[in-house]
Amino acid sequence: MIPAPPGTAGRPPLCLTVAGSDSGGGAGIQADLKTMLALGVHGMSVVTAVTAQNSLGVRGAWELPAEAVEAQYRAVVDDIGVQAVKTGMLASAELVETVARLIAATPAPAVVDPVGVSKHGDALLAASALEAVRTLLLPAATVATPNLDEVAQLTGVVVTDEDGLRRAAGAILAYGPRWALIKGGHLGAGHDAVDLLTDGTTELWLRAPRHDNRHTHGTGCTLASAVAAGLAKGLDVPAAVTAAKEYVTGAVAAGFALGGGIGPVDHAWRWRG
Repeated sequence: MIPAPPGTAGRPPLCLTVAGSDSGGGAGIQADLKTMLALGVHGMSVVTAVTAQNSLGVRGAWELPAEAVEAQYRAVVDDIGVQAVKTGMLASAELVETVARLIAATPAPAVVDPVGVSKHGDALLAASALEAVRTLLLPAATVATPNLDEVAQLTGVVVTDEDGLRRAAGAILAYGPRWALIKGGHLGAGHDAVDLLTDGTTELWLRAPRHDNRHTHGTGCTLASAVAAGLAKGLDVPAAVTAAKEYVTGAVAAGFALGGGIGPVDHAWRWRG
């Protein structure tokens, strides 16, 4: 565990999410803060973009100016401090470059969720930002958590079976993160919900039954935030990812209908049992 600094005994660990806002409450900043609360961590936020979205899709998205993002970040980190950072939707090359610079200079582990598209297939990252993600953001990551669509978008590696997860991890690690967590959820029916965590030497395969539940909005945000919460508590990467996988598996199983489309995972599933 990370020892508590003087004068902070009894205070929960501090975790910062840098991501977009989801007006429907299922993903983005809202999912991140719910996850952090559920896992006993004090969540703080830097809003990078505002989206108008619901269970049916994203109706619009407006990114914030880079100076507004940097001002939020500095306000939190310079005064309150942080024990882990998680990034999500960054939208543009300018925001990717700004956030990469900020987290690289912050002495805390960083979980990078390279969000490219929403659950409904709506683009959340400009094509012009991909090179900045590869060359600036991924090298600053303690853990990168791409899904298979994001792996293909960033590396060109297309995964169709579990054996392909190793190739995907190698392609992501080549850009410089210390660990890659390749999420295999998009392998679809007939497969367990299997993820691969590796630093290029150590491999940890995480398996869970695939739940027959379409209400999975916010799964990626929730997993990355749960990993960051574990790191903020002082867990090492494999332990933080293992705990996060258990938490998100329960949240997916308890996902509920909301509106007319895809509902969210249930961040409070442990409290409802």
